[in-house]
Amino acid sequence: MALLRPDNWPVGWPLAALAAAAALYHAGGRARETRPSLSRSASFYAGIATLALAVGSPVDAYADRLFFVHMVQHVLLTMAAPPLLLLGRPWPRLLRPFPRGARRAAVGGLFRLARARRGAEWAASPLPAFVLFNGTLLGWHLPALYDLTLRSQAAHDLEHALFFGTALLFWRHLAPAGRARALSDPARAAYGAGGLAAGFVLAVVLALAPDAVYSAYAGLSSRPLGLSALGDQQLAAGIMWVPGSAPETIAVLAACYRWLDPGAARRRPLDLRPRET
Repeated sequence: MALLRPDNWPVGWPLAALAAAAALYHAGGRARETRPSLSRSASFYAGIATLALAVGSPVDAYADRLFFVHMVQHVLLTMAAPPLLLLGRPWPRLLRPFPRGARRAAVGGLFRLARARRGAEWAASPLPAFVLFNGTLLGWHLPALYDLTLRSQAAHDLEHALFFGTALLFWRHLAPAGRARALSDPARAAYGAGGLAAGFVLAVVLALAPDAVYSAYAGLSSRPLGLSALGDQQLAAGIMWVPGSAPETIAVLAACYRWLDPGAARRRPLDLRPRET
């Protein structure tokens, strides 16, 4: 089988959805009375581009042939795109282009669904979000489920949807973009460190396993780049361990910095002008 397999690329609707989100975000910024933040806009568009790279490029075409490429895809979906999108503060900018009546009807309908609202609020709170994301990440890497994603496109799509959705909940507390923050800086540092520990355990298991863990990769008759199944798995573990942990590490260090020097963000530049006598 060829290394690059265009027939295995995803259908066009994910890219169309991402393009629509980018267009709505742009239109929402133009509709504001004040000029939108350039850094927030750049962050959001970078998140959209990261998602497009994960689901609409050769990365997806290689994923069922090379484990390390599949791991790159998962890192993009869970560790790169979610914080970038959240730092762009997409709400309510994505809704602003719609007529006011439609926005009110949509929000009112959501608020009338009391049970759904309470469930969403519970899932978005720190502890459930942490458990949901890390449980989803570890659970889908069980051999039976992971091999299933390589045999079934529906299972693969579900895996990615759960990875991305729970990652948004997780990163909402680790890289808060709004004014309201559920966690203090010490708690945020501990929160991120717990996430790093979960990923570390999985990476170590994959790196130290004496044989290939996933039969779908081990059973391939040929493998691009001439990698063995075990070498491919060890490379995937390295990707999870180092580049995959970098965004969380940065967020933890930022929380520690704010914790140890809480006045840094508010400190004004030193005024060197001579005072009147």
